[in-house]
Amino acid sequence: MSSITDEVNTKRILVLHGPNLNLLGTREPEIYGTLTLNEINETLKTRAKELGADEINFLQSNFEGELVEAIQKARGRYDFILLNAAALTHYSVALRDAIAAIPVPVIEIHLSNIHKREEFRHNSVIAPVVMGQICGFGLDSYIAALEIAIRKLVRS
Repeated sequence: MSSITDEVNTKRILVLHGPNLNLLGTREPEIYGTLTLNEINETLKTRAKELGADEINFLQSNFEGELVEAIQKARGRYDFILLNAAALTHYSVALRDAIAAIPVPVIEIHLSNIHKREEFRHNSVIAPVVMGQICGFGLDSYIAALEIAIRKLVRS
């Protein structure tokens, strides 16, 4: 049986973190846990290496336009995007349109279960244009998304 890493030419992953995720570890730990964004990124780096990813890069921004530009620039540079758009999930048509405009597949990620929270968080304007959504599992939401992305790249 071949391993995941034997079957694909490139596995370049971009992880995008939206507004306020730079405050993880101290921001509402009862909802988001106590892991910092750096700890999440380091865990993903380690797991990506184990899975044979060629490259994994990270960007956190509190600015919608910066995330839009990162998505646009991913075309031809990355094979997959993992996106925790945070609050922008619920209203950013600009992010939605940027995702729809590029051929790079995107997985939407949330640490908390947005469907069990305030009513305004139940709707994701980006959900219709992403491959799928993983929410409610804390760090494991990110890890699951990474593992799925690698599997999809292997099968392509």
